[in-house]
Amino acid sequence: MADYFSRETMDFLFENRLQNSKTWFEEHRKRYDDYVVRPLKLLAENLLLELHKIDGQLTASCSRVWRDARFSKDKSLFRDTMWCMFIRKKNVGMPEFFFVFSPEGILYGTGYYSAGAESMESMRKLILADDKDYKAALKAYEGQDIFHIEGDMYKRTRHPDASEKMRDWLDRKTICFLRNVSDFDLLYSPRLSVKVAEDFKSLAPIYHFLMKAEAQK
Repeated sequence: MADYFSRETMDFLFENRLQNSKTWFEEHRKRYDDYVVRPLKLLAENLLLELHKIDGQLTASCSRVWRDARFSKDKSLFRDTMWCMFIRKKNVGMPEFFFVFSPEGILYGTGYYSAGAESMESMRKLILADDKDYKAALKAYEGQDIFHIEGDMYKRTRHPDASEKMRDWLDRKTICFLRNVSDFDLLYSPRLSVKVAEDFKSLAPIYHFLMKAEAQK
């Protein structure tokens, strides 16, 4: 079973952000390569193999520790939040799968980083038409207790006659399905990719529904 992250991973990310020094980073680059880069790439590769069973066009990309602070008030050189994302190549703005970790915890799921208005309107049309893929997505969501739905909501519903279940999807400006984990036992487990892949599989009907909305917008 592959080894992924360890306490040394979190120690490095915390210390590196605290030091905020290129010199310190270069002195500890081997720690970065060993405890952050290698296991993150390994996780992404193993998850992509399983995600290709859901969508064979998905590609993987991983974050780097350096921050682009040009347009941010926070001028820190480094981030302590790392991620890998799985999305169709050159299609930013489409549904994706993602895995994120930091010293605060773990976050993973599927959905939009930031959905466009056209994407959400296409999704709403399918929901209001009682589309079969929406019903499959809703069944998948209600059949589990790991992920929760998130996304900014409109202050006033635009669909007062719809059911509460439907409005939970219809009244969002963007939408994603997340699992938050504060216990690092999962991150440090050699079964990390197996568990996350199993959880991703349960989200497949939701992902397919969102991709259907993309195809019909």
